[in-house]
Amino acid sequence: MTQPMTYGGRPMTPPPGAPAPPEALIARFRGSARRLFWSALLLVAVAAATGYFHGNLPAPFEDWMLLAAAAAVVLLLVVVPFVVWSSRGYTVTTRRVIARWGVFARHSREMPHARGYQISMRRGPLQRLWGCGTLTLDNGVEAPLRLVDVPSAVLVHEALVDQVEVSQIMAHRDSQAIPPPPPLPAS
Repeated sequence: MTQPMTYGGRPMTPPPGAPAPPEALIARFRGSARRLFWSALLLVAVAAATGYFHGNLPAPFEDWMLLAAAAAVVLLLVVVPFVVWSSRGYTVTTRRVIARWGVFARHSREMPHARGYQISMRRGPLQRLWGCGTLTLDNGVEAPLRLVDVPSAVLVHEALVDQVEVSQIMAHRDSQAIPPPPPLPAS
């Protein structure tokens, strides 16, 4: 038997009776980095202000005060947002979607494709401008899984739809599998 035919670039499925292929990584991504724009701009402004005022402060202030204030601003308004942004990630495989988040305590949530779920996409004006969006995966049983500020949201949406379709076809085909014929009697 040859490979099954596919329509419009859909993923290929193995022939009936073939063992399931191993889980493969499709995409790994984080939310859009556009939310770090203000932090980056603040970092440049703090570096410029610190360089300008270092050694030129009025009498009651000293240089160490300026450096401590600059370090506190950078720590709170640049480093903390970056750490929070980098601690949230999403993984899409051929079998499931995994969302991981948390800075000190890591949390993880999975949603298998074979179970099926509804995918909705919300894109605001700025998200459309940057090609981002928020995807919500809802299987009707558990709480919806939200993938926030996904870059290339339309592409990720299409990939998820394809994976759900293939996984449900495979699950249905495997549930309808014909049992192997009994062995022939020895003669």
